[in-house]
Amino acid sequence: MDTLDWLRQLIAFDTTSRQSNLALINHVASYLESRKLSPWLAYNVSGDKANLFVTIAASDGSTSGGLVFSGHTDVVPVDGQDWLSDPFVADVHDGCVYGRGSSDMKGFIASVLAAVPAMQAARLKRPLHIALSFDEEIGCLGAPIMLAELEKRGLQPQFCIVGEPTSMQMVVAHKGIHTFCCEVHGKNVHSSLTPNGVNAIEYAARLIVFINQLAQELQQRADLDHAFDVPFATVSTGLIRGGTAINIVPDYCTFEFDYRNLPHMTVEELIKPIEHYITTELLPTMQTVAPEATIKLTHNVQVPALNDANDQQLYALINQLVDTDQRAKVAYVTEGGQFQNSGISTVVCGPGSITVAHKANEYIELEQLNRCDHFLHKLIQAQSL
Repeated sequence: MDTLDWLRQLIAFDTTSRQSNLALINHVASYLESRKLSPWLAYNVSGDKANLFVTIAASDGSTSGGLVFSGHTDVVPVDGQDWLSDPFVADVHDGCVYGRGSSDMKGFIASVLAAVPAMQAARLKRPLHIALSFDEEIGCLGAPIMLAELEKRGLQPQFCIVGEPTSMQMVVAHKGIHTFCCEVHGKNVHSSLTPNGVNAIEYAARLIVFINQLAQELQQRADLDHAFDVPFATVSTGLIRGGTAINIVPDYCTFEFDYRNLPHMTVEELIKPIEHYITTELLPTMQTVAPEATIKLTHNVQVPALNDANDQQLYALINQLVDTDQRAKVAYVTEGGQFQNSGISTVVCGPGSITVAHKANEYIELEQLNRCDHFLHKLIQAQSL
């Protein structure tokens, strides 16, 4: 099958993150097994989702080392979006393929799977690997399970290309992401007796304002990186819930915020001042009225940044294969930092545009798929004897 055939098949699997990806994974595994390859799966705890990993051995039979083509199989929801066609049926017209995941990132996976026969036919100097993960879109949850299994099996790839949509430009760094949930527990009373209560919404608001002040300070730091499209770390409150009625002082409020750090920055730089503000400013005032009042901060998603302190050998290889030697840094997050932290030199490079990802009528240009096919075949040649 060619790349377009594969893309049609992959889009047809509804792999929205809230659902299982096993139908897609088993379909790919069956194809690889039909090619006399031996894919293995690494499941989540409940067993309803899986990563897939397969190795095309080098000509001398070696399976460790080499280069990984990495892609995530899950996609974001289409709920509430105004699609002009069925998002899970590939719609090809005007030089584009429309469908959920076409750009992010089933186009890359389709191109890689279409190239499997060429990988097998080549006399490879070092092995090539394909890694397909689950739950990237909700916190890059699948890749760590796969990387742990790689370590158990004694496989240590040298390089990785994460095929997120970059318009086939090499991305050498991206930010990390950390998400937090803050729960404020106060004391409810009738709104005519406000001095006797602790308004959880108001204390949450004070904390949100403090966090916003920290966000403003991040923009003024001297260690910005202007190679990034957003050159400073960002903090943003995205969700808030609280209150039961207009005439009741609320005893509970919860809000969630995310922190997107530059690669050289740590999450502790943000959280320590927040915790200090909670313990020295907010809680003493709250507990004067209600000793049981609390504020709980939970660290949820933790995805590391990808930094550009990578192996120059990988950069040199990719530079030979892409149309530009420009090296980009981006604000969005991929599994690249997880591969890098496992000792695998990593870049991000794939077909399609991130600007259409997650949107209604997501699409990928056929020209981008062709460029990716060409890129992969040149890479296979470069890895051959």
